[in-house]
Amino acid sequence: MLRLTWVQPEDLIGHELRQAALDGREPKAIAARWRAAGGPDAPARAGASARPASRYLRQLAEDLLDELADLPSRLADDEPTGLERIKALCPDWPAPAPARATTAARLEAAWLGRAVGCLLGKPVEKLPLDGIRRLAAATGNWPLTTYFTAKGVPRDLLDAHPWNRRSAATSLAENIDGMPEDDDLNYPLLNLLLLQRHGRHFTTADVARVWLDELPAGRTFTAERVAYRNLLSGIEPPHTARHRNPFREWIGALIRADLHGWTNPGDPAAAAEQAHRDAVLTHTANGVYAAMFAAAVIAAAAGGTHDVHACLRTGLTVVPPRSRLARAVRHAVELARTTPDFDAVVDALHAAYSPTHHWVHAVPNTALTAAALTHADGDFTGSVCRAVSGGWDTDSNGATAGSVAGLLAGRPAALPDRWTAPLKNRLATSVGDFDGTGFDTLAQLTHLEASRP
Repeated sequence: MLRLTWVQPEDLIGHELRQAALDGREPKAIAARWRAAGGPDAPARAGASARPASRYLRQLAEDLLDELADLPSRLADDEPTGLERIKALCPDWPAPAPARATTAARLEAAWLGRAVGCLLGKPVEKLPLDGIRRLAAATGNWPLTTYFTAKGVPRDLLDAHPWNRRSAATSLAENIDGMPEDDDLNYPLLNLLLLQRHGRHFTTADVARVWLDELPAGRTFTAERVAYRNLLSGIEPPHTARHRNPFREWIGALIRADLHGWTNPGDPAAAAEQAHRDAVLTHTANGVYAAMFAAAVIAAAAGGTHDVHACLRTGLTVVPPRSRLARAVRHAVELARTTPDFDAVVDALHAAYSPTHHWVHAVPNTALTAAALTHADGDFTGSVCRAVSGGWDTDSNGATAGSVAGLLAGRPAALPDRWTAPLKNRLATSVGDFDGTGFDTLAQLTHLEASRP
């Protein structure tokens, strides 16, 4: 039986109830109706429950999703989605700046860093924090310093904490043979196509067109899959981000932000505005802010800034300061700045966010990435290893941390060979004609877009 993930109404409703509680709506009465009808909780870690619901429950879920969308939010004034309202809330919004020159070598280090961080996190994606720590420690790799391996891991530990089934065959140290396909690399490739075809003044509708032309639906997840379905149903952007989409504050828009930063070196405002036009296809509020934050951080680093802390401060200038994301990032940075043991930082973040947030939500994951970069002081190995060792969305957090730290390193040779050599200057993808392309070629193509007016 095929149970398509991330789109079944009976699975979406549980996520929407949790999202409503987070974003300032009052879902208790609707939740009680769902429970009274026998409605289940959302799947804890997977995208679909094992069995379909009855026709009655499915219809009820659809009706309740629409009712939840109409509930007013007490956080609306502090967490808008429209760009002008966001800018109005940001007292330190960066002034427009002429883009600084960057180099193809710096961009190649960013592409490689993104791939390395993603690859490091792939085999332990979806695993609980304790499982990640025990698997690494079993092979003498804790604190993390290199890729995960299954060699030497006791059988009972693997049974208790199995590797991500889609990734183990390509992302454990003994299996790596080039960069395998992953959505964390597919989206930068899509945005490279977006800029090649539509330039830096693209619209949200242009993003949708590129997706429909180049992105297989089966390569989308969470908010992106719902928005893709909405497009096929004739729903126009930006309503694609809101219609029955409980994942609109999850991490998907953030993992699409790198190209916007890479191609606006030294101009975080332009990078954030590009990221906003991209993000609102699928996300709202804090899901959009996460993308804008990442784009601004990356733009600062791409422009030659070597101080990761200054880059992170720049990222916060494009996020409404009273938003949940801004508060979480400030909290995480302060924890990382004042706590010598990074495991203690992670434990504090998990205590604060895991009881209420899904492991793919943008708020805790953005906070963790900021904490990793802060604690490692921008060092490449320290940044990717801390980001992945913190759990939650391990491959996405490793990818973003690797992109930033790669830019700070400045050139491919500055990244340790143990990380980059297994990539063999080759990535796999189902996007466009990029399958098998080298990171040096991708850097040259990105540099062309960064240099285009």
